Amino acid sequence: MTTEQQYPTPETQDDFPSLLAWLSKNRQESPVMPDAFPGLWHVFRYADVSRVLSDTATYSSDMSAVIPVQPDTAWMAKGNVVGMDPPKHRRLRSLVSKAFTPRLVAGLEPRITELATELIDAVTGRDRFDLVEAVTHPLPVFVIAELLGIPVTDRPLFEKWALAFIAANGGGESALPTEEHVLAFTQTAREMRAYMLEHVEQRRTAPRDDLISQLVTARTEDGQLDDDEIIGFAGTLLMAGHITTTAVLGSTVLCLDENPGALAAVRRDRSLVPAAVEEAVRLRPAFSRLVRMTTRESELGGEKIPAGQVLTLWTVSANRDPERFDAPDSFDLHRDQGRHLGFGQGLHFCMGAPLARLEARIVLNLLLDRFPELTVAGGADAVAYHHPKNVVGPRRLTVEVPV
Repeated sequence: MTTEQQYPTPETQDDFPSLLAWLSKNRQESPVMPDAFPGLWHVFRYADVSRVLSDTATYSSDMSAVIPVQPDTAWMAKGNVVGMDPPKHRRLRSLVSKAFTPRLVAGLEPRITELATELIDAVTGRDRFDLVEAVTHPLPVFVIAELLGIPVTDRPLFEKWALAFIAANGGGESALPTEEHVLAFTQTAREMRAYMLEHVEQRRTAPRDDLISQLVTARTEDGQLDDDEIIGFAGTLLMAGHITTTAVLGSTVLCLDENPGALAAVRRDRSLVPAAVEEAVRLRPAFSRLVRMTTRESELGGEKIPAGQVLTLWTVSANRDPERFDAPDSFDLHRDQGRHLGFGQGLHFCMGAPLARLEARIVLNLLLDRFPELTVAGGADAVAYHHPKNVVGPRRLTVEVPV
């Protein structure tokens, strides 16, 4: 029986616990499991997921062999470091890293605080509002748009593209996009490419103090980035970056609401804010699964897996593996058991993790400062979720605050 047969299309919050139950069962009984669909496998345990992420020679990030070819979307692959293996990955990441530095991210703190404060100011005085709509969605969009140097006023475009991007990457049930998904994304891809290319061409003529300009001028011994590499990276950052950070922000608030003792502890001691964010990412990683392809026959979890097979790596399962974490389903602010896999690992550790952590820390502190009480509202329509096989996090999060 396949995952899809056992697990219905999620529409309510009750479905995330259902997914967790299915993952827990398989982690115990079939830690590496073939799917009913030929060529697809599921991997559930921390040790196995970590091993796959660490061995880039055996387990490739390049899914181009199984993703339908479409000329209008090819530019995205050229700049998408997530889907690359060495040496291509090393070249692009080294160039991008020259522009997207930890120092640059740290320097954004005053501006992120200013933007987040303005967003929270706009809802202060209300006793009930959607935190996603008001704060956790617009803030990452504003930050990345300003970082890249593209107009924040174009946010409606970015929102439309983000929804199409999620659908094009499987939309939930499938770990990989189908030909139908790719074809449906072509018009969006054309719009995105034309939009981003216009900004790249402007920076080649007149560089500014923004990330696109730095990508245009970045050079190493391997040369410089071409236009499609630049817009591919910028497009991926704009789409995946704000989706991820929105999910992290929402999940942190949800986890604290579900654990009032932890929330009280964080209110008393703000030094616990980073730990709260990290536990939320462990329990609810923005992307519940990653994919890899075998380049040669391998053995994993006692199973022989041929070359050319697609592995679905369930990070949300690995992060709750009792063989790796004590009381893995508990929200523990004092957990000290090494790194979770919520931001990936090794070569493909998320470049945007420092930015997501910074934004989450700033927003959580501001919410605690502004609202002595903040709770997730009850009612069937108060919270709505993304498909948890794709994005783990709320797409609507209604909160209540006394006024």
